[in-house]
Amino acid sequence: MTKRDAIFPAGRQALYEINRYSAAIRSGDFLFVSGQVGSREDGSAEPIFERQVHLAFDNLAAVLKAAGCTFDDIVDVTTFHTDPATQWGAIDAVRLKAFGEPPYPNWTAVGVNWLAGFDFEIKVIARLPQPA
Repeated sequence: MTKRDAIFPAGRQALYEINRYSAAIRSGDFLFVSGQVGSREDGSAEPIFERQVHLAFDNLAAVLKAAGCTFDDIVDVTTFHTDPATQWGAIDAVRLKAFGEPPYPNWTAVGVNWLAGFDFEIKVIARLPQPA
């Protein structure tokens, strides 16, 4: 079996080591990114929901950048929400900035009742840019 090609953004390795998972795995032409949350530098949840969403997108951007990707390379998104009906407006504002113009990636939103102290999580699959 081939060893996993793990990707880690700078400065967050301790978080992944403590919780024993990789930020992302490169496989063939794709990057599979683990769920990113709005954690502060110490790993705790940002208590203000809008900032938590911004931090989750910032953390996602850092993982993408470590693999040589951007939001334009994302083909599939799954988000998890603890209260989708009241949270969607704040999430939508951030996602529209991140993803810009159509065509947008696939998107699945899931309501959940537990995210380890967080209220929002985003995981994606991106196509790795091909060398010119």
